[in-house]
Amino acid sequence: MKSILIGNAQGFWGDSINAPARLVSQQPDLDYLTLDYLAEVSMSILALQKERDPATGYARDFVEVVRSLIPFWRKGSKVRVITNAGGLNPQGCAQACAEVLRQAGIRRMKIGVVTGDDVLPVLRADPGTKTFTNLETGEPITKISGSLVTANAYLGAQPIIEALNAGADIVITGRVADPSLTVAPCVAEFGWDWNDHDRIAGATIAGHLIECGTQATGGISTDWLEIPDPANIGFPVVEVNPDGTCFVTKPMRTGGVVNERTVKEQLLYEIGDPDNYLSPDVTVSFLSLQVREQKKNRVRVSGAKGRPATSSYKVSASYRDGFWAQGTLTIFGRNAVVKARRCGEIILQRLREAGYELQRSSIECVGAGACMPGLLEKSIEAELLETVLRVAVADPRREAVERFAKEMSPLITSGPQGVTGYAAGRPRVHPVFGYWPCLIEKARVKPQAYIATTNG
Repeated sequence: MKSILIGNAQGFWGDSINAPARLVSQQPDLDYLTLDYLAEVSMSILALQKERDPATGYARDFVEVVRSLIPFWRKGSKVRVITNAGGLNPQGCAQACAEVLRQAGIRRMKIGVVTGDDVLPVLRADPGTKTFTNLETGEPITKISGSLVTANAYLGAQPIIEALNAGADIVITGRVADPSLTVAPCVAEFGWDWNDHDRIAGATIAGHLIECGTQATGGISTDWLEIPDPANIGFPVVEVNPDGTCFVTKPMRTGGVVNERTVKEQLLYEIGDPDNYLSPDVTVSFLSLQVREQKKNRVRVSGAKGRPATSSYKVSASYRDGFWAQGTLTIFGRNAVVKARRCGEIILQRLREAGYELQRSSIECVGAGACMPGLLEKSIEAELLETVLRVAVADPRREAVERFAKEMSPLITSGPQGVTGYAAGRPRVHPVFGYWPCLIEKARVKPQAYIATTNG
């Protein structure tokens, strides 16, 4: 049985919209293309969209991606696409994609839809459930249950496999675990049993390596300045073998690099306990992994060990938590940092005098060690002739944050000499969404997969 080629050309919602078509053109023998759109905050953004228009609630960029892939399918490409772009409305996303294909005269492709990740009704109906406590703080969900906006379980590969086995050329899901986008085609193609824990662990590792797109090919690498041609950095491809081992690579004649260092850096990204990496498909140990460069831009990864998955899904929930705004001004000249901090203090003082003691506030001097407080010595800070003042506030009261937005501009004339960088106008007020991670027993979640064809 031959290996399969799986590429990823979307590491997050906002990644290059041209990357999927570019990767398919660069790697025409690709079997599967995965696209990851959802971060923890994404569902909150989609919820706001769906409030305004019930037909939305998905990553609309993906519809344009489908349009960009049509020329390849017309020429005979067999690449199948798996994505979580469905967000809160996988069916709506599928309908929009079907319409694009229909308009292009492509009527034989099947679109699979995976639903069941939305567990908001369950959390609202039974907030006393112990597993719904916040995984990070231990607080009960009753504290915020009245403000919940979204709650989505990280589904695994099983419903995606059902869609693939039903003949889906495109599979659109809501929230699923990122590596499961890769695990699904491996199980479907190789016919693994769910007790093949080591092989599924290997596929999970492969999915973890490509889930963030170009992070595996040199993006955010420690030695980023040394990677070749970063403007044309290639997206990653994994060649997964029937035994669960894989090779990590990228298309020829693309920028970036795949080597032992970049692979190991991505392996360590967001894993927590390396002996107990939890996914809905399997529990993985990284401790026995072997990473070996076979040749230029080709790295073999083997040795994954798997154990049964847990009986629960992780849930990413969000809730309304007030409002926020931020504003910036550039201060230049002698004592720039001191002047900037004083400006920030003046803004907060004026708010207090207006009756608004804000819940949260931050004054930062960008360029003067704001990202790492205490990094610059005071003597160096005093020599700086330029800094960007950033003031951010958050509060449950919208009117308090709106008042803050009106207090930045007066400093243009009442502040120190050397104030500039105010062309963007007043800061905008945004809603704040809090993040609530918790667990839910798998028995309470009902994933579903079905096919929606382009010809109706």
